[in-house]
Amino acid sequence: MKYNESIIIREYLPTDKDAIMSLIKLNTPDFFAEEEANDLSKYLDEEIEQYYVLLVDGEIVGCGGLNFAENGTIGKISWDMIHPAFQGKSLGTKLLKHRIEVLESISSVEKITVRTSQVAYRFYEKQGFVLNDIKKNYWAEGFDMYSMEYKRILKSNHKAFINP
Repeated sequence: MKYNESIIIREYLPTDKDAIMSLIKLNTPDFFAEEEANDLSKYLDEEIEQYYVLLVDGEIVGCGGLNFAENGTIGKISWDMIHPAFQGKSLGTKLLKHRIEVLESISSVEKITVRTSQVAYRFYEKQGFVLNDIKKNYWAEGFDMYSMEYKRILKSNHKAFINP
């Protein structure tokens, strides 16, 4: 990243949809199956709970969402993607950490999960997620589902670990 680049994460607006749909096309077939574009469009129109866009110098180059299950006790990371030209620059990490911080600030959330594929699961593993299950060809032919759970990486000097 250049020092003059401005990086902003903000909430999704309906006017961002075309840019998001362009991002999934740019990430197909490397990270998404062709048919997943329709699923994303439906998600943005009907199922969105919290969704964020990441901008570099005013251009949307990444996005990712949050959804909730089990009466709000499970926070689910969803629909992550970064423009291919911006991958490998820690932007995906920045966007994921932002959403983890949001989830950790919600007192009802007890668990953070992500469902991803074999092409992206190592990214989540590096961020503290642990693999729980694999379902072959779940998303589409050749795209397996990797169910993962976030295991907080707490520092030993954290207040919660201080014995009285």
